Order: sequence, then C-alpha cells, then structure tokens
Amino acid sequence: MLVAHTHSPYAWQADVDTTVVVPVLSLLYLFAVGRFGAPRWRIACYAGSMALLAVAFWSPIHHLGLHYLLTAHLLQNVILAEWAPLLAVLGASRPMTEHLARLRWWRAATHPAVALPVWLANYFFWHAPPVYDAALHHQAWLIHVEHACYFATGILFWWPLVQDVPRRLPSGARAAYAFASFVLAAPLGLLLALLPKPAYSFYVHAPRIWGLSPITDQEIAGVTMAAEQAIVLFVVFLYWFRRFLAEEGAI
Repeated sequence: MLVAHTHSPYAWQADVDTTVVVPVLSLLYLFAVGRFGAPRWRIACYAGSMALLAVAFWSPIHHLGLHYLLTAHLLQNVILAEWAPLLAVLGASRPMTEHLARLRWWRAATHPAVALPVWLANYFFWHAPPVYDAALHHQAWLIHVEHACYFATGILFWWPLVQDVPRRLPSGARAAYAFASFVLAAPLGLLLALLPKPAYSFYVHAPRIWGLSPITDQEIAGVTMAAEQAIVLFVVFLYWFRRFLAEEGAI
C-alpha cells in the first residue's frame, strides 16, 4: 500500500534529471555548436528541447506523475519521447549530422526500419503494467532508465523524418513513415482509455486528487495520449504527403 506523500501535489522538484542531465546535454550541444556551428533557428530548437525537459522534470508535472496521477505521468512521457526529441533533432546542424554519420552504429540506428520499431517497442515495453509499476516503485534508479530510453529512442524516431544525413528519404517515404507511426502507436492510448479496470496498481493506491478515481484518471490519460499522437503524427504525415504531391506535380 502506497503511503500518502507528505509534499504538496504541486511541488516543484529538482532531481538528477534537471540538475545533471539537462545541463550536460546543454553543454554537449554548446561544444558541438562551437566546433561545427549551427544557425540560430537550430540553436533555438535545441534550447526549446532543453526547456521542455526542464518542464517535464522540474515542474509539478513531475511530482504529480510520480505520486498522484497517471495522466501527468503520461504527459511527461510524451514530452520525453516525442516533443523534446523532435526539437533536439531539429537542433542538429548539417555538419553535426555529417560527423555522426561517420559512426556505423549511428547509421544503423537511424535507419527507418530500425528507428521506428525501436521507438514503438520502447513505448509498449515501459507501458506494460509490471514494468510501469516497477519503475514507479523504484524511483531512485529505474525511473531514470525509463526516462533515458524515452528520450534516446525519440531521437532515433524523429531522425529519418527531419534530417537528411546519413540518408535522405523521399517525401513519400517520410509520409509513409509518419503514417505508420501514427497507426501503430495509437492503439496504446486507446487501450488505456477503454480498459474496464485500472492497469497500474501503483495509481490504484496513490493519494487521490481533483476528485478523479483511478479508472477516470486512466481514461483521461489514454484519450489525451491518443489525441496528442494523432494530432502530432498526422500533421507531420500531412506535411510530407503534401511535399510528395508537390514533387509529383499533383498540386
């Protein structure tokens, strides 16, 4: 039985993710900018990525997700697996990507046939009830592994969609990649929204706030997650599909 947390649900916490990880990632990027250069808009994108990570780990979203609400935790996961990685990938300049392309393992990891399955497998693995509950019960270390996996696989996922090195995918292939990710990722959020019972025992015993029962919290979390992925991934699909049609002279 989870003991009620003594802190305010809306506490702002600074843990290892905000005090170590975000500064280290920022310093590494500054080093890369000093060595390879980057236009201002790419620097702004990367800064936006770090700002999102800070929000995910420092704001009340972090505390609410780890102690009270599945909805808050899924929002944090979406930030880590999709929004922040997208901006981080957009922050990489052409010289940076060319330098990374020299690494054989990086060329293999960012291949669409690898990046998409790895991203999906990571999403489904960490949302399996035994794994999800274990991460929440071992917040000293396992939850940080989960966060790192989300961000790392998110980087791999977005790379083929927005970068041209180590390979430039045709617009049609990028549209197909985005549509496949939309179709394959959507069932997870919908499943959570439709399950008749709470999937995660951790949140069944968590202190209740906002008058939300565990099942209502789960339904909101699943619908929100599915809607977010539908909007983001479908917009990306439409962008590349329009590019494909334009290149083919259809529009």
